[in-house]
Amino acid sequence: MLKHKIIGLDVGSKTVGVAISDLMGWTAQGLDTLRIDEENGDLGIEKLVDIIDKEKVGTVIIGLPKNMNNSIGFRGEASLHYKETLQERRPDLEIKTWDERLSTMAAERSLLEADLSRQKRKKVIDKMAAVFILQGYLDSIQ
Repeated sequence: MLKHKIIGLDVGSKTVGVAISDLMGWTAQGLDTLRIDEENGDLGIEKLVDIIDKEKVGTVIIGLPKNMNNSIGFRGEASLHYKETLQERRPDLEIKTWDERLSTMAAERSLLEADLSRQKRKKVIDKMAAVFILQGYLDSIQ
């Protein structure tokens, strides 16, 4: 059993998908999608800190999109910047990155299999990608 919950984040330029673990650390559930404006420096950190405090989170897993050759491109750099910004705001948190190369594709596939309309998929894809990121991490620590 975990001492605290873990959240997973799928960081995009306009949204951040948020997933949370159960207290046993077995399963990840979609929690929220935060609207952000990366271009103008609004990363939604305050909203995220509110969630972290309310849910008693001790560890944050941030999806790190890598290129297939393992290099880190523009989106990966943006995720690392998000991690640094959150760490500055909350130095007490354990913040890790997790290779999320295929999480958005896996989330999209599962939503297609669930036969959700494009409109509905668009609303939940980031949250689902965060679930895949967090579940991958949770499975690796079992």
